Amino acid sequence: MSLSISASNLEPYGEAISREQLRFDRDGIIGRIWKHDPTVWKTEDVEISNRLGWLEAPAAAVPFLEEAESFAAEIKNACFSRVLLCGMGGSSLAPEVFSRIFGPPADGLSLEVLDSTDPAAVLRCARTLPEGKTLFLISSKSGTTLETASFMNYFHARTRERLGPAPAAASFAAITDPGSFLESEARRLGFRRIFPGNPDIGGRFSVFSPFGLVPAALLGLPLRAFLSEAREAVGTCRRLRAGENPGANLGIILGTLARAGRDKAVFLMSAPLQDFGAWVEQLLAESTGKEGQGILPIVRPTAAPSSQPAGDRLTVAIGLAGDAALAESVNKARERGEPVISMTLEDPIELGAQFFLWEFATAVAGTVLGINPFDQPNVALSKKKTEAALNVFMKSRTFPEESSTWEEETLAFYGEKREVGLRSGFRTLFNKFRDGGYAAIQAFLPPSPETTEALRTLAGRIETRTGRPVVFDYGPRFLHSTGQLHKGDGGAGIFIQLTGVHPKDTAVPSSPEGGGSAYSFGNLIDAQALGDRQALREKGRPVARIHFKQDPVEGISKAVERLF
Repeated sequence: MSLSISASNLEPYGEAISREQLRFDRDGIIGRIWKHDPTVWKTEDVEISNRLGWLEAPAAAVPFLEEAESFAAEIKNACFSRVLLCGMGGSSLAPEVFSRIFGPPADGLSLEVLDSTDPAAVLRCARTLPEGKTLFLISSKSGTTLETASFMNYFHARTRERLGPAPAAASFAAITDPGSFLESEARRLGFRRIFPGNPDIGGRFSVFSPFGLVPAALLGLPLRAFLSEAREAVGTCRRLRAGENPGANLGIILGTLARAGRDKAVFLMSAPLQDFGAWVEQLLAESTGKEGQGILPIVRPTAAPSSQPAGDRLTVAIGLAGDAALAESVNKARERGEPVISMTLEDPIELGAQFFLWEFATAVAGTVLGINPFDQPNVALSKKKTEAALNVFMKSRTFPEESSTWEEETLAFYGEKREVGLRSGFRTLFNKFRDGGYAAIQAFLPPSPETTEALRTLAGRIETRTGRPVVFDYGPRFLHSTGQLHKGDGGAGIFIQLTGVHPKDTAVPSSPEGGGSAYSFGNLIDAQALGDRQALREKGRPVARIHFKQDPVEGISKAVERLF
């Protein structure tokens, strides 16, 4: 393991960074963090001292390894070949990173994560994951997450109908906090296994808890080596002097630069590590985006075109040794005068150390910014708006009427005023950019490599045209991560929401046994898009929507042609 961090172009901020390091040393802040002292962040202990179990999680996980590995062997011996993890946000992102970066070894299981309520995504999993060969792993800390409950009801009812109650029960396992509704449902239904989470660890900090370790064991990840890396990182992050502590030092740099206006962290990573960015994005955005502040993570492919010099960005490079393409991108950032932080890994297994390093750094950045990094006060707003929209739909079988401001055969545009075309509508939205602003594309569309590439092209074109950073993600997953920052920061963002039709839809059963249904997955994702639009507007954020009446990939491509 190597947690050495090299930094360049930090001279303009050196004095402020040194002051923070001295404050940490003088006030014994690092030692107080390890003692679970909530006053490190706030005078009032709300969702702080009972959210610090992640500090001991890498060590506490060691006794659990035998149980997790035994369960994985049991599943393979039962002739399962696939695992579908149904979760959202902190319950699903680390397992998705494991699956995409490490993949299943010869003796592991194929693991897929479902965190999209788009009916096309749900139906694809139903079509490609055969009952009797697929273990359904239902993962939710609270046990009441709407999306996860909908997935459980759908796949359990489907498996029960095809295989019968007992084989269906044997095809399901749950990870949830003790006493949750999911725990009681799993017991009632006779799930094969229920793994209790640690209530003192928040979802986005849960990688070294059963929420991360059970999927990792099923996948065949070398957990002992992974945890060894993490425990070494714990040791270095226990150093009491800030300048000698890599986690504290990184967090101080992030927080200090954010206060100075460099509140956008551009992550460049070696291709084999690229998917680690999605986990860092959630951790950093949801933890710091509140009380009018926030650090916006911008995860970029190494080969992305170089941007113009920008006074609001910090480049963070996490790469494998010998990556020439990454080195070239980092050099270009240095030449532009941007502050750069670089870390080099010899092997992807060293991500075990990176996970803990970023958890500690994020907690420290929260201290520097004077915020509580462990709560998510604005995430609930979109949830409430979604539930209200669904309630309206269930009573009237329709959503509140919205009038397009410009429309044609293939798409409709919803903006603030009548427009003469798509370009005019975007011009109106772009005029809402503030100094230091950014744009976020929110795609409530079926995730696919083709859609992702189309979104990347659209984001790149907007960034080239406006000179402002542009990020994108799929709904509803971003609602549990960057969605907090969108509503909790200082209002720097403008938002482009993309929605589409549902050529094939499927009902959400009202219970895991099947039976009645009040709405479909198409209704659910439409309610989530509507709820987030309402939440953003309530917070005074500019929002425009494009609704695709046909294939969204083709629609995004046509939008790019017309806009640019």
